[in-house]
Formats: sequence, structure tokens, C-alpha cells
Amino acid sequence: MKVVLAYSGGLDTSCILKWLQDKYNAEVITYCANVGQDEELDGLHEKAYGTGAKKSYIEDLTEEFAKDYIFPMFQANAIYENMYLLGTSIARPLIAKHLVEVAKAEGAEYICHGATGKGNDQIRFELSAYALNPSIKVIAPWRSPDWTFKSRTDLINYAHEHKIPITVSAAKPYSMDRNLLHISFEGGVLEDPWQEAPVETHVLTVPVEKAPDEPEYCTIEFEKGIPVAVNGQKLSPAKLMRELNRLGGKHAIGRIDIVETRFTGMKDRGVYETPGGTILFHAHRALESICMDREVMSLRDQLIPQYSNLVYNGFWFAPEREFLQASITKSQENVTGEVRCKLYKGNCFISGRRSPYTLYDPEIVTFEADNVYNQGDATGFIKLNALRLRVNSAAKKPEC
Repeated sequence: MKVVLAYSGGLDTSCILKWLQDKYNAEVITYCANVGQDEELDGLHEKAYGTGAKKSYIEDLTEEFAKDYIFPMFQANAIYENMYLLGTSIARPLIAKHLVEVAKAEGAEYICHGATGKGNDQIRFELSAYALNPSIKVIAPWRSPDWTFKSRTDLINYAHEHKIPITVSAAKPYSMDRNLLHISFEGGVLEDPWQEAPVETHVLTVPVEKAPDEPEYCTIEFEKGIPVAVNGQKLSPAKLMRELNRLGGKHAIGRIDIVETRFTGMKDRGVYETPGGTILFHAHRALESICMDREVMSLRDQLIPQYSNLVYNGFWFAPEREFLQASITKSQENVTGEVRCKLYKGNCFISGRRSPYTLYDPEIVTFEADNVYNQGDATGFIKLNALRLRVNSAAKKPEC
């Protein structure tokens, strides 16, 4: 039995690596996807081999993540329940894609992940895997009847018993997940939605009280809805995200504390920091405001909740998401230009936007005299739009 394990070297996956060998006598291949978590990857190969892995993969996916996942999603202005910019959600299909590819290359029938049976990640990993390889088999230990562990303490004891090197303790107050787009904090002390998040959860952003007292301006350049430069400097997708994260984090931008609805139906409190993504979200919308036709924008905006739900629920590789993406890509053909943002005390203010495809015509919209618009034309326009209202009012019968 050969298994490819999504591996981080943390408590859960370190124990799962050993458990797969003990329970199934499995030949385990570990796979670590670097999606910008900035965790120390040095020594991860040695740790995997030291715990019994037959082969260890570490792959830098940051450029692919930004180019093929983050940027297309931001073309759609995707936002879940009007608050969450989907930082964790969008990384999972990419990781699953590479798990399946490694399994194929290694001749493995199984992939394995450490997501719990309560959360969304189990769904995202497995829906993506099945979409890409219908015959793949999945081992989800936290849902397995053979998995006897009930808590982190159980896992810590198991690690000590089997001499698995770990760096955590039972007292950890919350869990974290980080990538190029954001960092999330859940569980532990955060399970009480009345409890304020501890200051230690400021990782990508400074507390707003410590943000600079002077604003900072930045200019983002887009081509067809895709960001390509910051402050006049052309950057690769991953480097562009890192630069926006740096700027946003410095000014306390992009931190939210929300209660969201998981796909399974339960409510979950999460604290998220998405500094670069928040700047990108506002800048992109600002550029669209001068480049997109009103009716095209209206139709596209109606797709945002559906698109966001698909990403959140794990349907990135589903045909309906691909159909929506094609429509969104079409809508972005003229979204090219620059947006100037003013970053200050947790806010991203739009201070300028320009485009070679702008629909904004100052000669038409001006309050001064002009020769291109006959204000009298509005009379007929208003009367035509009022016709059904007048007919409806006249048809009403007096109350008895």
C-alpha cells in the first residue's frame, strides 16, 4: 500500500505519518506544498525520513498560486458572506492538484490529509482530488474508525511515545494557517466569540494603534483585471503579493474578526489577516468603476455570491466554476489601467484611477456648460420610466 501524505511536519501530520505505517504497513511519501506560509522548511526532508517516510517532496508553488488561483479569483471580486476574502479556501485545490500528480508519478493509489471531520478543508481537498482523478482513494484519519485520538494531548503523548520530534505543547491557544494571501487563526481561546483575539494574532498586520501616523500612497497597475506592477515596478505574481502584504501590513490593513458559516452548516469564528488582498480588492473595484459597462458590471456582480460559495465549498475544479470564470474573464477585457491607494490606519482609500479604456467623460458629466449633452432629453426619459408607475397608481381602487 502506497500513500502520498499532505505533510507540514506539524503535530497532526507527523503523527499521521507514523500512524499510517503502524496501522496499514503503508509506504508513505510525504508532500509539502510551499504556498507562501513562510514556515521554516529546512530540515523537513530529514524529519520526514526520520519518521519513516520512503520519499519526501517539498515544492514551491507560490508563483502558480498567485497567477492561477489568487488573481483569477480577484478578477471576480470574490468575497464570502460579504467579509471573507477566501485565503485558506483558494489554496486547497492547488495543494490537492499536486497531491494527485505526485500520486500518479509514484504509482500510489491513496492520498491522505490531516483535515478534521468538522471543517471545510476535508471537503476542499477531496472534491478537488476526485475531480482530477476519479479513481483516487482518500484516507482521512480524523474520520477513520481506526483513529483513536480525541485531542491534541493524545497526539502529543503519541509523538512522545514514538519519539517523533515536535515543537508544540497542549497549551497552544489557537491554530494558524498561513499562505501568500492571508493568515487565519481559529480554535482555542477564539472559540468564545465574545473573547477578543489576543495581540499575538497580529502576524501580517500591526495593531492599528501602532500603524504609522502618516499615510502612504501606492499605485497598482492592472492588465485585463490582473495586477502586474506596484509603484511602477513590474513584479512576478508572488512578488507582487508579497509587496502588497508588506505595505498593507505596515498600515494595519486587512484584519477581520468574523463568524462564518462552514459548508457543513456550523458557525465558526475566525480571525483573518489579508493585507495585500484587501488592497487588491479595493483597487480592482475602483478600476472597474471607470472601465466596465454598467450592465456588464451588474451581471458580473450577481455572480459574485455564487462564485464565492463555489470557492469556499471546494468546487474550484467543478464545471460551473470554470463556466463562471470564462464569463468573468470576458468581463475584464478593458479593465486595464492604474489605481492610486492611500494607506492609513487600517484603511485603504482610493485617491485616483485612470485607464486608456475609461468610460468616464468629463465633458459629458461636467456641471459646467457643455455642447455634448442636451439636458432636455431627460424629460422624455423620465416620462417613459414613470409611465408604469402612473398607470399602477391610477389603477389602484380607493379603500372601502
